[in-house]
Amino acid sequence: MHASEASGADAASACNSLGLFGGDARAVIVDGVDAWKTADVNEIEAYLTSPAPTTVLVLVGDSLKKDSALAKAVAKSGEVHLYEVGKKQLPEWVGEQFARLGAAADRDACRALVEAVGDGIGDLESEIQKLATWANGEPITRTAVEQLAVGRAETPIFSVTDAWGSRDVAATLRATESLLERSHRPRSGELMRVIASLVSHVGRVRKIAALADEGVRSSEIASRLKVHPFVAEKSARQAGNFSAEELAQATVRLAELEAGSRGGSRLPAELQLERTLVEITRRAD
Repeated sequence: MHASEASGADAASACNSLGLFGGDARAVIVDGVDAWKTADVNEIEAYLTSPAPTTVLVLVGDSLKKDSALAKAVAKSGEVHLYEVGKKQLPEWVGEQFARLGAAADRDACRALVEAVGDGIGDLESEIQKLATWANGEPITRTAVEQLAVGRAETPIFSVTDAWGSRDVAATLRATESLLERSHRPRSGELMRVIASLVSHVGRVRKIAALADEGVRSSEIASRLKVHPFVAEKSARQAGNFSAEELAQATVRLAELEAGSRGGSRLPAELQLERTLVEITRRAD
């Protein structure tokens, strides 16, 4: 049963009903208990003071914390099992899940999936299963992730920012065009999202460069800026490809692009974006 359709009282009743028949041990499994309210937790706590002897109650939740009221109630007379994966270990965990399904994905593809989907285990599991089924035994590459993964931010922007960070003008332009073509939203709307994402990313790289120059470690940078550790590490590597002056100039040019694309220039917004990308990506002669 699912918690959206069954209350704590319903779960307790099911346990007691099964217990009346005796015989072999039985199980009542309730999924989605994160949605339960205080009244539901109170019902479970009351049931656990005298549980049915031949029934096992299994409560499953995606985001339950060890210090939640329900976890504390269960811990008094039962067992609480927390399945947690540290943020730094997520790419490795993704690779393990692919292997469990008989699929192979390199570390770059696993990192790309975490960056596109986020750190939600449930969302990642869903995308892992989809990609493994699609691959049908073939290696899963970063390109496949970029094309097939459903990210929290719709079409992931990292294909563009990675190309910019490596100062590859051609790759940056190709990735941007691909992004505009694959988006489900109007091209003009997607273009504005790309610009906004670039402004945010370059700004973050600039902040990380300044903190790194101060001697701040990457783990502390990630904590300060509230970003995933490997995002901070990758941004730091990208910052190493630019001087402080170049990053400052890129910030100014992107601000001008943002204003120009909103009507501040007579040039088409896509042409403005293309020119800006070339200017902020290429190396000085």
